[in-house]
Amino acid sequence: MLITHDTRCSLDAVVDLVNTAPDNDTATDGLATVEALADFVRNHEVSDVGVLSEFDLAAVRRVRGRFAEVFAAPEAASAASVINDLIAAAGTTPRLTDHDGYDWHVHYFSPGASLADHLSADCGMALAFFVVAGEQERLRRCEAPDCRRAFVDLSRNRSRRYCDSRTCGNRLHVAAYRARRKEAAG
Repeated sequence: MLITHDTRCSLDAVVDLVNTAPDNDTATDGLATVEALADFVRNHEVSDVGVLSEFDLAAVRRVRGRFAEVFAAPEAASAASVINDLIAAAGTTPRLTDHDGYDWHVHYFSPGASLADHLSADCGMALAFFVVAGEQERLRRCEAPDCRRAFVDLSRNRSRRYCDSRTCGNRLHVAAYRARRKEAAG
């Protein structure tokens, strides 16, 4: 599956967006303030964004919840339904553009679109490519029992199980190793 630079940027943005949501009642929201939203926009180099407000924050949080549904979808039809809703609500208007030193690429959001519509359109289309390619199962949640972060499995054999093998994967492997040693000792 060919993933262009702009699609990869949208995938990174949607994964990070979904992962800003608190995963339990005691966790903090990664998008708790307009300033946190502005940092998200800056970190992901989201273009054509004006002054952000509480309205934008609330709208992006709603979109974030819908994207979380895509990562939790049990099959392609469920994911497609949510993606279709997001893209339609955004008033998608594909157009070719070359800006900020990037070569020609497609933006799916309308000029002047809100941040929520911008994310819905571009990130929704990035996820749509996976459904179209029959690769919806690559949109995953970490299998570590105490994690559940979203990620896109871009491994060749679709075998990635953890959001980060150096943290979640390694922690579980070490715990399993210690349990085997304890059992063998005793």
